[in-house]
Amino acid sequence: MLQKDGFFRKREEQRDNSLFRPSQPATPATVPPAYVAPSPLATDKGEERKEAKLVVGPDIKMKGAEISDCDTLVVEGRMEATLDSRVLEIAQNGVFQGTIAVDNAEINGRFEGELTVRKQLTIHGTGKVSGKIRYAKIKIEEGAELAGEISVLDKSQASLGATKRVGAALTN
Repeated sequence: MLQKDGFFRKREEQRDNSLFRPSQPATPATVPPAYVAPSPLATDKGEERKEAKLVVGPDIKMKGAEISDCDTLVVEGRMEATLDSRVLEIAQNGVFQGTIAVDNAEINGRFEGELTVRKQLTIHGTGKVSGKIRYAKIKIEEGAELAGEISVLDKSQASLGATKRVGAALTN
């Protein structure tokens, strides 16, 4: 059985101890995990930034969103949006409606709209995809549903989309 009191009390005691000893240097051992500062996105212009990930959790509903600079979108709730990303993941209970262009898509839930996948589209057994679907490669598991206008991207379209994304990232 999980003892919530003991778990939370220890964290509170750690927090209190670290706040009342300012002369002691802050180290990961003396600062509770919630207070350890995250590493900066990029310390030098030559380094790449961390992945920008957006998770739309279960029971969350987003409507009319236009999302930019998102590397990975994970949809566990319901979302209506337009975006260009690297990766789309729709969880089993997730629903995405709208227009999206991605490098890779992994669908366990439902997608409705316009989907362009420059590399690999994977539709798992619980996935349902409908609308205008364009892809470079596709993998469909038994039980999955795919309906609508479906076409294969030729190699020049797939690489052109990736070039546009890189060019857009460099100008921003």
